[in-house]
Amino acid sequence: MKKIGIVLLVIIGVVIVVGGMVIAGLNKPVVLDEQVNNAWAQVENQLQRRVDLIPNLVSTVKGYMEHERGTFEKITELRSQWARSASTQEKIQTSNAITDALSKILMVSENYPELKANENFLSLQAQLEGTENRITVERMRYNDTVKIFNAYQRTIFGSVFCSLRGLGQPRVYFKAAEGAKEVPKVTF
Repeated sequence: MKKIGIVLLVIIGVVIVVGGMVIAGLNKPVVLDEQVNNAWAQVENQLQRRVDLIPNLVSTVKGYMEHERGTFEKITELRSQWARSASTQEKIQTSNAITDALSKILMVSENYPELKANENFLSLQAQLEGTENRITVERMRYNDTVKIFNAYQRTIFGSVFCSLRGLGQPRVYFKAAEGAKEVPKVTF
């Protein structure tokens, strides 16, 4: 009778340990997925902050640079496009285009001494530069969490548990826009 009791305790112990491992394995993809979602939400928060600052920057600069109307129209169009973007990939592409257009405005401002001295412009420029830095940090954090999720998903047990939880697709990295390595040219 003692042998049966010991065997039963060992079997129960093994079932508890294996069950705990399965539950932990099923929970890990969900936790990683939520971390990716949270990181993306932080990127979106900073992108929204930038989108909110754009009208103020554009209206301040507009009076000084009337002939740059095409750039302003492009920024306004991209701002609306970002708000309508449904997928992460669309938001990434639109955000990269906004970054490119804003860099052109900031470069053009160098040619307008009155604009550079304008207090409103300086304040908005500082806020925008700070926002761009925040966006860069949040993009990096997002990519770090995507890396962890995608790496786990590629492991043997990770792929099984992710599939069981319906999280079988790898997440998309936030990559630099095409042509981002080229210095933008500003001409008058």
